[in-house]
Amino acid sequence: MTSPLATEFARRIRSREKSVGYWITLDSPPSTERIARLGYDYVALDAQHGLFGYSGMMTGLLAIDAGQTSVGLVRVEANDVTAIGKALDAGAVGVIVPLVDTAEDAAAAVASAKYPPLGGRSYGPMRSSLRVGPVPGDANAATLVFAMIETPDGLANVEAIAATPGLDGLYVGPSDLCIAVGGAFPGDPAVQEEFDAALVRVAAAAEAAGVAAGIHTPHGDVARARLGAGYTFATVAGDLNHLELVAREHLERALAAGDDA
Repeated sequence: MTSPLATEFARRIRSREKSVGYWITLDSPPSTERIARLGYDYVALDAQHGLFGYSGMMTGLLAIDAGQTSVGLVRVEANDVTAIGKALDAGAVGVIVPLVDTAEDAAAAVASAKYPPLGGRSYGPMRSSLRVGPVPGDANAATLVFAMIETPDGLANVEAIAATPGLDGLYVGPSDLCIAVGGAFPGDPAVQEEFDAALVRVAAAAEAAGVAAGIHTPHGDVARARLGAGYTFATVAGDLNHLELVAREHLERALAAGDDA
């Protein structure tokens, strides 16, 4: 039986209702569980650049489920049938697939996430049977697939990618997308105009295809702005970044208090 939380999240995404999530890179289940109790719609584990392996991904998903308010997504390490299948078997309700350049790439991602006759996912649900059900048809209906738009080819083909049957949405990787439009580094102000145009194009492609438009953001203010500019879900990044930011802020306050003494 598919969990009500997973069913409702899939409905919201496919209805293009606004959702907010959080990004996890650390292999720290207790902190992931605390974050998953805050009320985010989803918590995404980064298996591509995150600092954990398969067991860390699985325990991270366990921690998210323990929070009882968020669903777990995984940004998989590659557009690969094994990587996608293992993330879903571990209990993710959806996958964010990196480096999608063409509609054919997007179709391959969908096929990797779906059981026959819709795809080629191997049957071995393990933990996923607790979240999206052991019946392949039920799992196919509940499982979400997002294609990352972050390369020059991905941007050039974004309309065709968005129209891929079975794809639930696009997801912008802003650091790579900035470089893709000519930036020397993520956030390069020299390509701000090109970057902004790319964001508009991605959101418009998703809207035209009737799929969700997601984006990674550095903090809540940017997430709110993106949700007001055509994006339907936004991820606030992330545990490692926020740990450093808060630690720095407290150090600066402590030193300032010492100066006042």
